[in-house]
Amino acid sequence: MPIDDGQLVRSALAQGVYEGLAGFRLAMRRFLAFSEKVLADAEVTSQQYQAMLVIKTAKGGRVMIRELAEQMLIQHHGAVQLADRLSAAGLAERIPSEDDRRSVLIGLTATGEAVLEALARIHLQAINANEPLLADSLSMLRHLAALA
Repeated sequence: MPIDDGQLVRSALAQGVYEGLAGFRLAMRRFLAFSEKVLADAEVTSQQYQAMLVIKTAKGGRVMIRELAEQMLIQHHGAVQLADRLSAAGLAERIPSEDDRRSVLIGLTATGEAVLEALARIHLQAINANEPLLADSLSMLRHLAALA
């Protein structure tokens, strides 16, 4: 990959920077690989799981399609399709907005709430299992960045 002259590092990075970055990426890759398997077993896509987290953490547990798109870093039509898939799976439902009758909110169904809670518990355990490597890597990077 070409690197612009403005991006070239003029002095060598400490070996610990590479070790910290490698450890951080390893912890993240372990977590993501674990997550993909758990989600596949639950018949939920990674994108659906992320969307359910966005909905759950939204004010009142409901989100507008526009907000879902922003949080998911996807286009509006992609958020509409995602909401359709969540709805078809029985994980979410469309709710007419009380403030603006033209707007529709997306909220989790009881099934969606239960699936999300089960998946969140499993993910929390996996994060805790990877915490030592992640914490050590971040600590090393923080320390080395302070020295630079």
